[in-house]
Amino acid sequence: MKTIGLLGGMSWKSTMSYYQGLNQGVKAVLGGLNCAKICLYSVNFDEIEKHQHLGQWDKAADILSQAAQYVEAGGADFLLICTNTMHKVAPQIEATINIPLLHIADATAKQLIDDNVTKVGLLGTHFTMEQDFYKGRLENKFGIEVITPNHEQRQIVHDIIYQELCLGTLNDASRQRYLAIIHQLHQQGAQAVILGCTEIGLLVTNRDTHVPLYDTTQQHIQAALEIALADPDSKPPETKAVRFD
Repeated sequence: MKTIGLLGGMSWKSTMSYYQGLNQGVKAVLGGLNCAKICLYSVNFDEIEKHQHLGQWDKAADILSQAAQYVEAGGADFLLICTNTMHKVAPQIEATINIPLLHIADATAKQLIDDNVTKVGLLGTHFTMEQDFYKGRLENKFGIEVITPNHEQRQIVHDIIYQELCLGTLNDASRQRYLAIIHQLHQQGAQAVILGCTEIGLLVTNRDTHVPLYDTTQQHIQAALEIALADPDSKPPETKAVRFD
């Protein structure tokens, strides 16, 4: 079994989902007392959030790159950044380590392609919904058309993430606002909607709507399990999907 490197703390609530899901996934495949081999470095999200909103992405990249080096030194065979937004600086982080980085958008896109989804809605932070590092990767690398909510709706989605979900606050009124946005994206032709922030899956799940939802945390976990549990001399094992809804 390979050791999974986790760059977490953004926020710690969603990092808990990664830790739980990876361990449940290993147990589902191997049984008994088996659990995931994980090397985790959890950063202080307050520092990262300040750099995000000041546009100081290089400073945020420096913090995460150093943390990624610690994860590699701890014995990780590959790395996951446990957040969507900070994949904006994934290239900078990759340049400072010698282990592979499993990109969260790639893991999600693979499942979308497997499910024949060609047009998808995207929810996330302002940065994820509006900048090219995420949307552009889905469109240019995988040929998946991406649509996002209008400006007012994007602000709603963004504010709920930072003012509620990252603080561990789950409000039913916010859930209903998200669902209304999801249904509107579906009416605009989205075959499914990506929950492109690792906290959104804590609030909205597939039980809440008929619109297919792709929780990037879960997709990232499943992709990591395939790598961690793969026999180098055979195909990766079939891993059971782990959900928290």
